[in-house]
Amino acid sequence: MNQNTKQLSAAQAEELLKILKNRFEQNMNRHTGMEWVKVQAKLEASPSKLWSLDDMESTGGEPDVVAYDQKADEYTFFDCAAESPKGRRSICYDHQALEARKEHKPKDSAINMASDMGVAILTEAQYRYLQDLGNFDTKTSSWIETPAEIRKLGGAIFADRRYNKVFVYHNGAESYYAARAFRASLKV
Repeated sequence: MNQNTKQLSAAQAEELLKILKNRFEQNMNRHTGMEWVKVQAKLEASPSKLWSLDDMESTGGEPDVVAYDQKADEYTFFDCAAESPKGRRSICYDHQALEARKEHKPKDSAINMASDMGVAILTEAQYRYLQDLGNFDTKTSSWIETPAEIRKLGGAIFADRRYNKVFVYHNGAESYYAARAFRASLKV
């Protein structure tokens, strides 16, 4: 992987495409009526998006196609791992929260990591949509995009699934837990 250009080598791209194709074919309920060959063509035309998907994959997100916007001609990928991605856990919400911690600082923040990966954090609406596709975060939780008015007051929101219901909660943005990460979204 070339960090400067954010492109995968040909071999890395081929391996990632195999993984994504396999996941796509095993989870057709997430993308009814879509064809892998069209998704692959979009991916091959967007090397930087492949790089971002590789980051999603390597941190445990298990990205998969969950929507297609015909007007924009864009496919949307979400992290579809059963639990919040392991390679992104124990992080606070954003850089401001990270800087505010005086001791026991986490290694990073959700917003910083998402930016570095070239992805967005799921919104509450996107998180609820994901939960319509399956049961996710039954043992973990995921930071979700926090409205400015909540963040301005020092808070951040996260969500999970318990008792067959999706819950959205609040916490101080500087908090971090071993079972909380974030789920990403990427449009291609």
